[in-house]
Amino acid sequence: MPVEVLIEEARWEAAGLVALADRAVAATLGHIGLDPDTCLVSLMGADDVRIAALNADFRGKPSPTNVLSWPAEDLAPDTPGAAPVAPDPGTPDDPAELGDIALALETCQREADAAGLPLDHHVLHLIVHGTLHLLGYDHVHDADAARMEGLEVAILATLGVADPY
Repeated sequence: MPVEVLIEEARWEAAGLVALADRAVAATLGHIGLDPDTCLVSLMGADDVRIAALNADFRGKPSPTNVLSWPAEDLAPDTPGAAPVAPDPGTPDDPAELGDIALALETCQREADAAGLPLDHHVLHLIVHGTLHLLGYDHVHDADAARMEGLEVAILATLGVADPY
């Protein structure tokens, strides 16, 4: 299993976070050519209060956000639009730790409702997005954003989720 899930907000259980995380991370890793059984992602399902505290601590923004990610290592390319460096390979017995992702339930639900999306589709998108961040993808520069969004759209299509852009 490529994902360790910590549920701090009990309503994530009813939303099926564990199954969604497994699907999204496996699809993302597989799409970019990594064996999901040789990688590990930690994911926390939290509430807005917890995410606001984390966002304040790590980004200096004391408000909730939908998803936060902390890569285990910096895999970002030096050139905008280039592919990130591949993580060191792991094994099923000793998976490569890619990093941590945290999701805020209330923010995710508000965004899904506002966009007229099922919560599970929005959460799949955010987990794919967060996993790509762990792998060195970003959206700071236009060329990086185009690469990352293209991957998100392709991966989400394999999960039955429409283009979020």
